[in-house]
Amino acid sequence: MSLKETVSSPYSKWLEASGPENDVIISSRVRLARNLSGYPFPHLLGHDNADKIIYAVQSAIGQNAMQEEVGKLELSRMTELSPTERQILVEKHLISPDMLDKPEKRGVVLRDDEVISVMVNEEDHLRIQCLLPGLQLKECWDLANTVDDGFEQILDFAFSEEQGYLTSCPTNVGTGLRASIMLHLPALVMTQQINAILTTLSKLGLTVRGLYGEGTQATGNLFQVSNQVTLGLPEEEIIDSLITVALQLVTQERAARRALHQEQKSHIEDKVWRAYGLLKYARILTSNETMSLLSNLRLGVDLGILPNIPPGLIMELIIMSRPAFLSKLKGTDLNTYQRDTYRATLIRERLNVLSDQDE
Repeated sequence: MSLKETVSSPYSKWLEASGPENDVIISSRVRLARNLSGYPFPHLLGHDNADKIIYAVQSAIGQNAMQEEVGKLELSRMTELSPTERQILVEKHLISPDMLDKPEKRGVVLRDDEVISVMVNEEDHLRIQCLLPGLQLKECWDLANTVDDGFEQILDFAFSEEQGYLTSCPTNVGTGLRASIMLHLPALVMTQQINAILTTLSKLGLTVRGLYGEGTQATGNLFQVSNQVTLGLPEEEIIDSLITVALQLVTQERAARRALHQEQKSHIEDKVWRAYGLLKYARILTSNETMSLLSNLRLGVDLGILPNIPPGLIMELIIMSRPAFLSKLKGTDLNTYQRDTYRATLIRERLNVLSDQDE
């Protein structure tokens, strides 16, 4: 789909609720930080040099060899999008919140299925990202590496034999690799095991963040776990280590879900059905309340309490209920009260259509 279609649709490949371990692991992401030699890092980049970086990336993605390897990529300047459309790209996890600052210096590259995106002139000249549903870190790495190789055949990356790839932030020097998984961990939160687990992850050199990365809270019981160390470790080792941790978290979450359903069956089923009832009939829903209710709804689906609701629909509702996407759908800016009422209307309509199809 085109970029204009991307900012008008709640769909993204990573929202499909498919892939291995998809009842717990929502998505896998690999991101590579790269910089062009001979240019200042983006925070010191003037407008002329920023344009040169964008032109260089545009030329690279237009090469036949690149398109044959990874498919058709489209570059758009951030200034070609409205502030609301830029925010939607953040809500869909295709760009970072930092991309909203100084849009005249920045651009984004997307493949039509939104699996591949490249942020241009964010913290680094290029942030190559691959995003897939479920536990597919190796697949993400293979694809991101292919994109990286395609760029490196055309562009001269800043690289040191001793240190590896040079990046704006010292924590990314080396491989420039950040691998992350997004997990839905409602049972570990309900059983109050989550804090001990987060402490352990930190000791293992992993970072845990909320739904939209650094500085955000884990709303809807969604957590992002990623590596901290990029220097001195091969990419495959970073990926393998995170996969091992991911599978341990999957085991712990599933065990907690089983225990809750066996020991507190009525309580869990009541929580799930209350969430379904509120989402289906409420007239006002705040953003935080919606995330909590959708989390409970997804838990009910994964436990078989609500078997007729597609998990992918729940993920799309998360995107549809975000502030910028609501304004885009409505065609106008909305105040808080208008967003809360429109959010409830949209969710009610989607769930009622689903009910009508089941009858």
